[in-house]
Amino acid sequence: MNLSAAIAARLPKLPPATDAYRVLDGTVWPGVFVDALADRLLVSLRDTELPQALAEQLRATGRPVFVKRLDKDVKEAPQYFCGPEAELQFEISENGVRYLMDMGAGYSQGIFLDQRDNRAEVRRRCRPGTTLLNTFAYTGAFSLCAALSGAITTTLDLAQPCLTWGKRNMELNGVNPDEHFFCKGDVLHWLERFARQGRRFDAIVLDPPTFSRDEKGRIWRVERDYGKLVEKAAASLAPGGWMLCTTNCRKLSHAAFRRLVGSGCPSARLKSAPMPFDFDGEDYLKCIWLQT
Repeated sequence: MNLSAAIAARLPKLPPATDAYRVLDGTVWPGVFVDALADRLLVSLRDTELPQALAEQLRATGRPVFVKRLDKDVKEAPQYFCGPEAELQFEISENGVRYLMDMGAGYSQGIFLDQRDNRAEVRRRCRPGTTLLNTFAYTGAFSLCAALSGAITTTLDLAQPCLTWGKRNMELNGVNPDEHFFCKGDVLHWLERFARQGRRFDAIVLDPPTFSRDEKGRIWRVERDYGKLVEKAAASLAPGGWMLCTTNCRKLSHAAFRRLVGSGCPSARLKSAPMPFDFDGEDYLKCIWLQT
C-alpha cells in the first residue's frame, strides 16, 4: 500500500473545508490506523508493531508524524516519530469548523473523527433557540456544532479541563461561551437533577465511555446500563425532541445496542446511521437517532 496514494484517494470524498480524516483503517495492516490531522499524521497501533514498510513511507511524507498505542493496558499520549518538529497544540478543520488539537493532552487528542457525520447532522438539525444537552461531552464538539446553528447548549462532563477546552473551541469559531451552559459532574446525577427541576431539552447527545466508575465506586457499563441511561435522558427530553445515542463498545452488536436504546424509550422512532466513509475497517461505532 502506498500511503501517498491512500491520502490522495480520500481527499476527493471529504466534505469541503475538512483536513482531518482517517487514511488507513486497519485494512492494510491489521491493528494499524493512520489519521491525517491538518499537516500531521497520527499512527495508532493496537496490539502490533509499526510495519517497517509503513515507517519508511511515513518518513518520506515530510510531515510531522506521531505514534500512539491502543493496547488494552496502555493509555499514553502520542510520541513524536519523524518529520519536521511541530507544536503539540494545533488546529484542524472539519466542515469549516475549527477544533483545537493537542498531541500532548494524553490518550485522546481533542476530537473523535468517527463522529464527523454525526456532528454535521447535529448542526443540520439545530435551529436558533434549540436547546441541546451534550452529555459526556469531552471537548464539546457536538455543543459547538449546535451553537453554530443558533442552539443554546448545555455541555456536561466530569473533567473541568475538558469543559475549558470546549469553551476554547467555541471562541475559536466566534461563539461566545458565556451564552452557553457548562456543567461539571456525573451525568446520571445531572440527569436526575434536571428531571426533578422539570428542565427539558429539545435535543440530547449521549456518547458515554464504555466503562466508568463514580465517586462511590459504582461501576457503569454500556452493555448493561445504556438502556437506563436513555430512560433517564428521556425524562428531560421535550415533546417532539430527539436524541443521538452512540457507543464504540465492541462487545455490543448493532442489534443489541438498538434493543438497549429502544428499551429506554419504547415509544420513540429509531434510525441507525453508518460510520463515515473513511472508516472502512471494523464497523464498531453504533449510532442511533431517536425521535419522540
